[in-house]
This record gives sequence, structure tokens and C-alpha cells, in this order.
Amino acid sequence: MKKEINPKNWNEVKTNDSWGIFKIMGEFVNGYEKLSRIGPCVSIFGSARTKPDDEYYQLAENIAAKLADNGYGVITGGGPGIMEAGNKGAHNAGGISVGLNIELPFEQHDNPYIDSDKSIDFDYFFVRKVMFVKYSQGFVVMPGGFGTLDEFFEALTLIQTHKIGKFPIILVGKDFWGGLVDWIKDILLKSYGNISPDDLHLINVVDHEDEVIEILNTFYAKYNLRPNF
Repeated sequence: MKKEINPKNWNEVKTNDSWGIFKIMGEFVNGYEKLSRIGPCVSIFGSARTKPDDEYYQLAENIAAKLADNGYGVITGGGPGIMEAGNKGAHNAGGISVGLNIELPFEQHDNPYIDSDKSIDFDYFFVRKVMFVKYSQGFVVMPGGFGTLDEFFEALTLIQTHKIGKFPIILVGKDFWGGLVDWIKDILLKSYGNISPDDLHLINVVDHEDEVIEILNTFYAKYNLRPNF
């Protein structure tokens, strides 16, 4: 049932909305100040529900370790599952391990592999997503659910529309992502013409950690690493 709003209280509602802007500003300022000091990082996304004995958990851990060995920090959403695997791999390899945590009614809790000075808490998903995009030099997208798809398509859209500079977006797991990629090619491109052929070049699909590192290193051999301002 839709909640009724008393017209007499409408000004109070509007006032509370206005004050909420300051909380949003505070999250942006805190995120910018902390992440701007960290250096080149790659974000790893994936399901919070993936268990440690899952092949993709272990693959995410291996990818994160390889990233650390190659001089990249690792950013995750800070929670369990694939996020934990990413922080764990970076931590155990002696690399930078960042967690952008958000409070949820289920699933989310901080994992123990985030550097103590690099754990940042958010209340707003949209602020958190800005931090991922602004301070990541690449997205490694493991199998996940709606949240993973949201982050993947957000980055893809921002690059496609030239709102941010291009960076590698790497989907890991051909068995998992193959159907989606085929749908993008067959339906979005061929059947309806809703994207251009060049848009397909924004996506890489791989199965192995060495392929992830090769794509990132090849891309950044041509650039100086810097935040995506």
C-alpha cells in the first residue's frame, strides 16, 4: 500500500532532502581524499555469494595476486565472496588491498583482507560507483548477480558515451558470460542496431589470470597510469 504524505508536512520533507545533500557531499569528499593517495588500482567485481571452494573464488584470488605482482592495487566492494577473494589475493601477495564497503540488509560484511587504512564505508550506491570508476584503471568482472551487472554496464555506458576515458573491461569466465555476449552481438547489434560494431571492442572475455594481466599491461604500455578524472 502506498504511503500517504500529509501536505502539512511537505515542507519538512523537502528540508530533510536538502540536508541529505551534505551527507552525500561528505561521502564524496572522504572517498576522493582517501583514494587519490592510493595509486593505480584495478577493481574486481563479482558475487558476494561465491564460496571459497568455488573455482571462480580461487580464480579471483589468483588474479588479484597477479595484479599485485604487476604493481596494481586491488579495489573491491569489501564484502564476502568474490570481493573477499580479490582482497585476499592482493593482501597475501603484499599488494594494496582496498575495500569500498556498503551497508546492506543481507550479504554484506567487511572481509578481513582489506588494508586497515584503506577501508571506506558508503551509504549510497551511486557515490560508491563513482569511486570505482574514478580511481580504477581497469574492471575485472567475475561471475555475479544484479550488482555485478550494474557495475559492468555503468562503466561500459560511460566509456561508450565518452564521459570517461577508455580503460579495460575484462569479463572472466567464458561459460558464464558467453550467453550475455552473444545476446549483445545478436540482438543489440545485429537485430536492432542499438549499438555500433566498435562498441564490442570495449569488452574482453577471458578464462585465465594471465590473460587479464596481458590485457592490462598491453593497454597501459601506451599510457601513464593516473586516476580517471
